[in-house]
Amino acid sequence: MLVLWCPDWPVVAASAAAGLPAHLPAAVFAANRVVACSAVARAAGVTRDMRRREAQSRCPEIAVLAEDPDRDARLFEPVAAAVEELVVGVEVVRPGLVAVPVSGAAGYFGGELRLVELLVDHVSGVAGVECQIGIADGLFAATLAAHRSSLVDPGCSAEFLAPLSVTELDQPGSERAELVDLLRRLGLRTLGAFAALPEKDVVSRFGSVGLLAHRLARGQDERPPHRRRPPPELSAGRSFDPPLERVDAAAFMAKTLAGRFHDGLASRGLACTRLGIYATTEHGEQLSRVWRCAEPLTPEGIADRVRWQFEGWLRAGEGVRPTAGVTRIRLEPEETVEGRSLQLGLWRGGAEPAPGQGGEHTPEAERAGRALVHVQGLLGPDSVFTAVTEGGRGPAERVRLVPWGDQRAPSPGHEASWPERLPGPSPATVFEEPVPAVVAGAEGEEVGITGRYQVTGVPRQVAIDGGPARRVVEWAGPWPVLGRWWAGDGAGTCARMQVVLEGEGPERPGGALLLRWQGNESPLWTVEGVYD
Repeated sequence: MLVLWCPDWPVVAASAAAGLPAHLPAAVFAANRVVACSAVARAAGVTRDMRRREAQSRCPEIAVLAEDPDRDARLFEPVAAAVEELVVGVEVVRPGLVAVPVSGAAGYFGGELRLVELLVDHVSGVAGVECQIGIADGLFAATLAAHRSSLVDPGCSAEFLAPLSVTELDQPGSERAELVDLLRRLGLRTLGAFAALPEKDVVSRFGSVGLLAHRLARGQDERPPHRRRPPPELSAGRSFDPPLERVDAAAFMAKTLAGRFHDGLASRGLACTRLGIYATTEHGEQLSRVWRCAEPLTPEGIADRVRWQFEGWLRAGEGVRPTAGVTRIRLEPEETVEGRSLQLGLWRGGAEPAPGQGGEHTPEAERAGRALVHVQGLLGPDSVFTAVTEGGRGPAERVRLVPWGDQRAPSPGHEASWPERLPGPSPATVFEEPVPAVVAGAEGEEVGITGRYQVTGVPRQVAIDGGPARRVVEWAGPWPVLGRWWAGDGAGTCARMQVVLEGEGPERPGGALLLRWQGNESPLWTVEGVYD
């Protein structure tokens, strides 16, 4: 790991923002304590965590600067960008400190020493700041090596860290000051002495914070680095003179632009799943629409969406249609996936592929998907839905409708064991609005549910939505659901029962119903679903 460190960066950034020359003593204060100070101020006796009054007494001419993490990060961006120009995979640890993998870059530039020389010269020349570089195994060891401008041989990080003070564990943002103070009071004054302790003893005495610090003292990483990759330019645009005012001209243009846009993504192994279409008219009007796609877009799919969008813009009614033709269009990949992660839709054109064999998009599947997207373009994104299985107790709760093109992933915990869940099989039809019903006994007396969730009589008849009563052949239940028990209003409390009705000729065949009893509502019984 290579770490590039800009010493006293909060002071450097604050001085640059305030226009102060570098030779003047300066310090950044937070809550009247020194957060960082310049080398000139340190030479006068100013140290970190010193109170403001004491710092000014030791160095009366010191410039007092306010802490501003946003300013530090903003001014450090050119430094990170300068490092990215030579090495790929930059991780900004904090403003003033970046880490990069060293192996590939060192081989490309002819060795670690040559890489260090190039980085120091390049950052100083492009960003205009001083920096120090260290190389070691692991981020922590490489950071301390950068403080000393050292290149540690592979496998020697623990040996390099051993003689260093245990106070090095208290890096900015680490919040290990209490641990370091405790280690010092216990007589563990070097990283080597702390690293020599058995790990199980460290965990039992210092907990998880001590365990992470113990890993660092032994030259290991607290976590794997998170690489920062320079974002590629993925959008594609085109200007028009004269402006586009006809849908057929837009359709012809869309084919060329879509092919260029798709090729740019494919060259980087990417595919687009959310397409942003942005246009500017001759009168300066800004038009935009984002299309979410059920699967990574092909060039034909991109061209279709551009054409459909122009139909919506150019053929809209008065007051909605733009007042002039389109002079500029830009396609933006709002969301991308790796090109190999194709998500198949509803139609595969045949049997499901065997596990591990994948599947191919068929012309039938693509035509069906394009037709559904066209419907969304005409009627809105909420006009086409597919169903996703969810967790829940009732049948209506176990299905969620997802707009076509949105991610069809179930919510976390959908496979958990839901207490009081309705036993299978689930009803084939679930009503959006429950249908009122009356459950009665053999003599017509109404059947209800007691406070102990027992039926008050044997169900023999069911009348649905004011219709004639039908005889009950079999029944099962009731199954209580004690929802919202903490509210005290009984709104979430109900019971469910299944009944099988006798058929009455071809016009009224028999069937099975899922009934729901809600004691504090009217009607007491409703038909929640129907079984096939």
